Amino acid sequence: MSRALKRYIVVLALLLAALLSAIAYIMVSGYIARKLHPVHYAELVSESAAEFGVPRSVIFAVIRTESSFRPDAVSRVGATGLMQLMPDTFNWLLSKTGESYTLEDLWDPAVNIRYGTMLLAVLYEEFGQWNTAYAAYNAGLNRVRLWLADPDVSQDGELVAIPYPETENYVKKVVKAAAEYRRLYDIE
Repeated sequence: MSRALKRYIVVLALLLAALLSAIAYIMVSGYIARKLHPVHYAELVSESAAEFGVPRSVIFAVIRTESSFRPDAVSRVGATGLMQLMPDTFNWLLSKTGESYTLEDLWDPAVNIRYGTMLLAVLYEEFGQWNTAYAAYNAGLNRVRLWLADPDVSQDGELVAIPYPETENYVKKVVKAAAEYRRLYDIE
């Protein structure tokens, strides 16, 4: 076998190995990304998305950020369930619907997702943009209204500087997770 042919075979083998490595990397990274961004409760999410006009990617992103899909999650301030609803917020939403649930019902994924999605819809309707709705979901509706009235924090009705680092980080996490859900699952 000639020296040129040996070089050709070596180069071809290296290119094939690189190609197979790239394919393996893409497959493994996609698998890992899907494991980190699950779509548990997909039917409940789809039902609530359709009922309230909230993109599924947003609902999944909020659930992932709030509770990592743990229906028994409770925050240090008392937010409950998958979408980490506060009891006062839940009661406020109940007053809007006229439905009669108890705080215990927040442990039910169907109730929690429905009311968490309803809250997202209300916040989006109020503010007209998801980043501000996410900030209000985390920090509270009235607090964000105050921020929007402050020219140091808001310009033209848009938050340009969120005063709470926790809320600023929360908004970034939800935005990133929603984009990843859209990319991974080709959902709105």
